[in-house]
Amino acid sequence: MPPTFTFSPYELDSPEAVVTLREYPSGTVFPRHTHRRGQFAYASTGALKMFTDLGNWVVPPQRAIWVPGGVAHEMHMRGDVVMLNTYLDDDAAARAGLQDYCQVFGVSPLLRHLLEAALAIGPSASPSVRDRCVLTLLIDEIGAMPELPLSAPLPSESRLARSCQRFLEAPTQKISIGEMADWSSMSRRTFTRNFRECTGMTFVSWRQQVCLLEATARLSHGSSITDVAFELGFSSSSAFTSVFRRNLGDSPARYLAKSKAASMF
Repeated sequence: MPPTFTFSPYELDSPEAVVTLREYPSGTVFPRHTHRRGQFAYASTGALKMFTDLGNWVVPPQRAIWVPGGVAHEMHMRGDVVMLNTYLDDDAAARAGLQDYCQVFGVSPLLRHLLEAALAIGPSASPSVRDRCVLTLLIDEIGAMPELPLSAPLPSESRLARSCQRFLEAPTQKISIGEMADWSSMSRRTFTRNFRECTGMTFVSWRQQVCLLEATARLSHGSSITDVAFELGFSSSSAFTSVFRRNLGDSPARYLAKSKAASMF
């Protein structure tokens, strides 16, 4: 059973939203754990990767991830991470329209300022009128944030799960369906059918998505586009850029530039 972490001794009596700040050096692995409340984790600086039994997610700088209460998760820090965590009770999460599964979100300049303002409030059981207004607007603004396609599902079938975890240790476009089938002790046909049934995706689409998530994390940590493309098995940096733009809406360079520009607000 993963340990349960609470954010303060006021877990039960605190307001519907409480913001805390944590700092992690690059390479920190926060072991698998759960929270009683849902966690909206915003990476002010640095990037992070998160794993659950159902999938893996990447959170670039200036983005956030929603982790529902009770969901066991593990976080890996890429670069020095400053994280602002908003812990929401069930009513606040429902009002923000947050789901019972993990999601990555964009973060607006207004939400960043609200997080900073809420950080000063603390877990007081009796917030002032102004503090309540800040927390109310914070929750409403979280609900207005766009969801980002920065996740890949993991199959629940044990043989597929083992082979996918092996792939996640060293993701590359060069791993074939046949190799994954061998790792799963299945025929190619059985693997292909079972993989789609368990994940809702073909293996080729899933492989590409996982490599894009890894690429996003590496780029956010300062790796060059050429190095990332080569290390993840793309045929060229232009091929990688084309896939990145098609799936994430921008070239890698523009994507990172927008992240850096957002951090200046």
